[in-house]
Parts: sequence; C-alpha cells; structure tokens
Amino acid sequence: MATPQSIPAAFAPQKILLIKLRHHGDMLLTTPVIAALRQRYPQASIDVLLYKETLPMLQAHPHIRQLRFIDRKWKNEGKLAHMRHEAALLKTIRREGYDLVINLADQWRSAIITALSGAKVRIGFAYNKRSNAFWRQAHTHLVSTRNHGQLHTVEQNLTALQPLNIASEGFAAAMHYSDSDWRHTQATLAQHKVTHPYIVIQPTSRWLFKCWEDEKVAGLVAALANEQTAIVLTAAPDKKELAMIEHILSLCPGKAISLAGQLTLPQLASLIDHARLFIGVDSAPMHMAAALNTPCIALFGPTKLKQWRPWGDNNQVIWAGDYAPLPAPDSINTNTETRYLSAIPLEDVVKAARNYLDE
Repeated sequence: MATPQSIPAAFAPQKILLIKLRHHGDMLLTTPVIAALRQRYPQASIDVLLYKETLPMLQAHPHIRQLRFIDRKWKNEGKLAHMRHEAALLKTIRREGYDLVINLADQWRSAIITALSGAKVRIGFAYNKRSNAFWRQAHTHLVSTRNHGQLHTVEQNLTALQPLNIASEGFAAAMHYSDSDWRHTQATLAQHKVTHPYIVIQPTSRWLFKCWEDEKVAGLVAALANEQTAIVLTAAPDKKELAMIEHILSLCPGKAISLAGQLTLPQLASLIDHARLFIGVDSAPMHMAAALNTPCIALFGPTKLKQWRPWGDNNQVIWAGDYAPLPAPDSINTNTETRYLSAIPLEDVVKAARNYLDE
C-alpha cells in the first residue's frame, strides 16, 4: 500500500531505474534527478527507461549505466509483435533486480512496469487523474503533486525524491556530448567557412504557435551579423521547419548559414556549447543551451512559463505576454497557425542580444 512515509536512511540501493516517457526537452529536465541520485548513492548503478527517439538526449550522460527504451513504432508491427516487445522489456527489467524504481511518468504503462519491476521501493506521483487502487498498489510511495503548478518541471521531478530525504534544490540540468560530436560539428562549420565566433538561432518548433515571425527572425539576423560574428540557423529535420529556415534565409540573403537538420542532437549540443549566444523559442535546444550554460535568450508565448522557462542563471526570457494578452496555455489548439510571439518587438530582442554580446 502506498504511503507518504520516508524511507529509512539506511536504504542503500545498488540498482536504480528512473522512468520518464515524454519528449526530448522533458528528458533533459530529468538530469537534475540523476545528479541528486548520484550524489546520494554514489555506489549505485542508474538506468533510465525512456522513449527510443529521445535516447540522444541522455546517451552521453556519464552517470547513466544503461538506457532502456520503448519504441513507439512497436505498435506498427502488429499486436502480437508489440506484446512480445513489451514482454521482453518487462522480463529484462525484472531480471535486472532493481532495488529502487522512480516513476516520473503519468502513463498507465509506466505504472505497470513499475508494479512488475520487483523493486522493493517504487516511488511515483499521486496524480489526481490516477487516483485509484491500481496506481496506489503499483507504487510503495506516492508523492503529492498539489503544488506542482507553482514549480518548474525540474523542481517537480525533484520532489519525487522526498521519500528518500534528498533535497529538492541545488541540482543543475546537464547535456553531454562526445569529443567526436564536437569534431564533426567543427568540420561542418569549416565547410561553411565559419572559423570565428558565432551565434546560434533556433527559430523553429514543431508547433507554429511557439514561433516568432520569419520577418523578425530575418531582421534579427541582419542586425547581429557582422564580420566578427557568424549567425548559424538550426532546426529539426522536419519539412515544415526546414521550409521556415529557407524562407528566413531568403529574407536576409548572405547574412547566415543553415545547419538545419544536419546535426544529431549531441552534435547540436556541441554547437550550442561553443556559441557566444543562443537565441530560440520554447524547444529542446533552448533547454540544451540553458543546461550547457551558454548565454540564452528564450522567446516565449502562451506556454506555462513557470514550468518550462530555461533552467539556470545564464538566460533571459522575453515573454509575449508582456506586450499583449495571450490565451491560457491549456486552451491552445496546438495545430493553430497563429504565431502568438508576434507581439514581441524586434528591437527588444536585438537589444537583449547586444547586451550579452557586449559583456
């Protein structure tokens, strides 16, 4: 039966499994939990269960022993094959003999895996939408989510460690990449004749409502580009995002280069890590910049700013809500083509960028 009681201080797990089944940025924001667990249990092996497509966010993390994954494409192989994949994953997890499972996810699938893991201690969140006997039985300890609306996502994740008497503050996010990632990125930059300082601008998101206008991005590029500083545009290898980058380049010819869709996420991390400045919208690369402590200007619209702002100290948020009314985040139709960031003036972003560059 689930209980809010603390776990005895003598508890010293040798094998820990952390579960989070969300998007790329969400995975990066679990890294403070990994740091906290490593500090508290330096002898333990830490594994993470995540979606296959998000593996690059954590694949170079030095404190993770192994990444276990669920491939969302399993369902395309038919019911029988899908069930076999799921059964094999469960078998592997049970055979591993985890002492501690921390379920940061809210899906039934994550609760089933937690329940069947065989771990003595199984921590999860007491989500209101999961208030039933199975969810309670799946976890030995449930942590309240009552104040999650007032917390950043990192802080929400860290509250899962309360039963272990681990402090929920003081842990940074981390994005790691290999030396070969940086060598590849350097070679790619050299092909574009970029051998001097550069700024990374990521104007795209898979959701258009999170994007600024192309014309203002082009104006920003034109304002910041000079002989001493190159402008590098990045984006995911998505047709719509690549088309947006091409349109921006057409509005400011010769002022920027594009590496859109050309880098893996760890390679992109190496690019951002060596940049003078990162400017972007609410997206995984923005969280990467904050985690890498690269100076970061983040443009936000009708997103839950308190929960998704860049986590760190070397950043500035420019919020469209300071310039015009915005709809409530939960009311947004994510398929809308309305660009709510349009209220943000070009001159304010240029000024913020120059303040960083002049430091």
